[in-house]
Amino acid sequence: MEDYMFSSDINVVDFSFWIVTASMAAATLFFILERFEVNPKWRTSLTVAALITGIAFWHYLRMSSVWIEDGTSPTVYRYIDWFITVPLQIVEFYLILVAVTVVKARLFWQLLVASLVMLIGGFYGEANIGSDSKEIIGFVVGMAGWAYIMYLIFFGDAKQANDSSGNPAGQLAFKALRYIVTIGWAIYPIGYLLVYIIGDSPFGEGDLNLIYNLADLVNKIAFGLVIWYAATTDKGAVVSAAASVAKKAVSSTKKRSTARKSSARRTTSRRRS
Repeated sequence: MEDYMFSSDINVVDFSFWIVTASMAAATLFFILERFEVNPKWRTSLTVAALITGIAFWHYLRMSSVWIEDGTSPTVYRYIDWFITVPLQIVEFYLILVAVTVVKARLFWQLLVASLVMLIGGFYGEANIGSDSKEIIGFVVGMAGWAYIMYLIFFGDAKQANDSSGNPAGQLAFKALRYIVTIGWAIYPIGYLLVYIIGDSPFGEGDLNLIYNLADLVNKIAFGLVIWYAATTDKGAVVSAAASVAKKAVSSTKKRSTARKSSARRTTSRRRS
């Protein structure tokens, strides 16, 4: 087993796998339960948040086993997880906008394709470790996909749609997710650089897995919590829900009143006859 700079004791990496596994399970249960407490227009976003952490939980069970039992980096399983959950995270931007405003369908495909390019580049680099040129090519391609996502959410169609939505809760969620993608996601390429790109790097695969695990813990769960917070503080949603309840109550009262009047007429008719 190789030495690690950040995690000289192998149990530190083991622990990070288990804490992320448990956290993903807890977050999934939380998002599932909370989706029933928010306005229907936010439920799809919370459902996707639960899917992200639920899928990550399932894959972390396997990744933990590979690392602890075999002592090898679960690169393939990690990228299987990312190929499912990262596009879902990016699509959350689209779902938030759809919940509060009208958005062109092309934005969905732009975000989805950019996230796949980012992942394909990263996987190509990590699958060809030992070939310096391929590691760098993979890194450059992955960064290009990330840069295009950043353009869309800071300057492109996604930003414009968010600015014109007029929904404070939706705008808050969008901006918070935008900074998660900027700062939180920067952890991944930093780890890649430290281990694969820097010549004679003192960092090893244990360090990389520790970095990736902590990044997943923060980014996946934070994504869902931001959406949950926005859904619970959306005053428009609260007003809409209250109006819906009031409308149902008025409708029910009218039905009961009509039924009583109808019953009274029938009773009067019988007495006359």
